[in-house]
Amino acid sequence: MGDISTKIQKFIEIFIDNNGYVKVVEGLKNTVIIAIAGLIIGIIIGTLIATVRVIPKYKRLPRVLDAICSVYVGFFRGTPMVVQLLLFYYVLLPIVGGHMTGVQVAMLVFGLNSGAYISEIMRGVLSVDPGQMEGGRAMGLSFSTTMLKIVIPQAVKNILPTLGNEFISLIKETSVVSFVGATDLYVAFNYIGSNSYEFMVPYLVMALIYIVMVLLISLGIKLMERSLRKSDRRH
Repeated sequence: MGDISTKIQKFIEIFIDNNGYVKVVEGLKNTVIIAIAGLIIGIIIGTLIATVRVIPKYKRLPRVLDAICSVYVGFFRGTPMVVQLLLFYYVLLPIVGGHMTGVQVAMLVFGLNSGAYISEIMRGVLSVDPGQMEGGRAMGLSFSTTMLKIVIPQAVKNILPTLGNEFISLIKETSVVSFVGATDLYVAFNYIGSNSYEFMVPYLVMALIYIVMVLLISLGIKLMERSLRKSDRRH
């Protein structure tokens, strides 16, 4: 018991007296920002790819775009996130002469990666009654307008839980952004552990923070689903 108390005391000392909490706050902020930005970018890219996938392939351009999307999805689904980060930060950026921080690179790569997975999730648009598309076209709306105003809004209700799971995955995967010099929760608690020479308590607290974040996200998704169901009943 005394040994545990000593470990906790050392953790508190580094966390408070040595400003370890500053690192933790920065790491938590970066973790949330990277995950949210990744999800937003992923939704945009995923929606575009899913739209390309369902466009009739009568002409050459849609077929070319579909092939490009297939290569894109194959690359980002076939390689680990950490490999994508390393390739982008240490290979692609120097080649093009770009300058981005580790957090900015992580936001972009997480978005590109998420886009590949969300493109498959967005295939939920196909689960919407085909009559919706036919009805929109019969009213004189273009394919894209029908997709954006009729089909996709209905599909969102079907894919919301899966998007929530994707957001949770992004939150957990931010633990690899230290490979490109970004400060996340792992870096923050590793700093505390290195300075106190005790890693048990810092890593337990880190795990607890991840669990709390996941539970909050899950709760938020359930509340959104409940709200959408109430909206459906009102209509």
